[in-house]
Amino acid sequence: MGEILTGIAVLGGMGLVFALVLAAASKVFYVETDPRLDRLNECLPGANCGGCGFAGCGGYAEAVLNGEAQIGLCASGGNECAQAMGEIMGVKVGEVARKVALVRCSGYKSVDSDGNMQGAKLKGTYEGFHDCVAASKVGGNGPLACKFGCLGYGNCVKACQYDAIHIVDGVAKVDSEKCTGCLACAKACPRDLIIPVDYDKHVIIACASHAKGAVTVRGCSQGCIGCGLCVKICPHDAIKVDSNLATIDYDLCTSCGLCAAVCPKKLIASPVDTPEEILQIVKEHMKNAKAK
Repeated sequence: MGEILTGIAVLGGMGLVFALVLAAASKVFYVETDPRLDRLNECLPGANCGGCGFAGCGGYAEAVLNGEAQIGLCASGGNECAQAMGEIMGVKVGEVARKVALVRCSGYKSVDSDGNMQGAKLKGTYEGFHDCVAASKVGGNGPLACKFGCLGYGNCVKACQYDAIHIVDGVAKVDSEKCTGCLACAKACPRDLIIPVDYDKHVIIACASHAKGAVTVRGCSQGCIGCGLCVKICPHDAIKVDSNLATIDYDLCTSCGLCAAVCPKKLIASPVDTPEEILQIVKEHMKNAKAK
């Protein structure tokens, strides 16, 4: 019995000594932190998506505190997060426009009513790993005839924490209502097809092909052929063709829908999407052009 009590006493004494040592060490090595750091972290969503350019939310909060990063880089947190961080840091922050991801490919692999294949054409059947990186390494840029097209094996889907992107008819499609613009999907895409666009921009050219028109047609029935009709009809000089691909300057675009009306590939998405509206827009434009 005495030996048991002695053992308990020894263990208790050792525990007390270690506790005192740890308490002393915590005071000796204590580093005072700025209380604003915790508040900044509370503003952030905790997604650790890396969209801000830092390893995680904690790293971004610390960078903002130290003046090493600007406020407003958190796409997931959006404008509300930016304003809260600005208030904590005592600085005025301009409104942060909401961004969403855009997959620059419209080559949906589908069959029309006549049995013709629409969208990106296949060079052959791929039976390897269902992974975009793996697929892009075989058969000379992958199984698609278009080397710029979406491979459709879902690396972007796996990277998204918000269930905002899915594979539809073989091509990645973003749900803009769920998307936070963190662009984790863009980092996962081996073909760099995914870019950020403003949430409220409705005229979209979903293609990334810089191939010449004839080459694009051979690889995809829906790709941009760089014909320039959209450039000619745009009244605001908001579209240009660069290396065989039409692109939009959203600072100039008014979403009038004229470019979508004349696109021979029906590639350009527009808020004006009924045949009657499109026809009326083109007629009005041609009338105004003749009047000038």
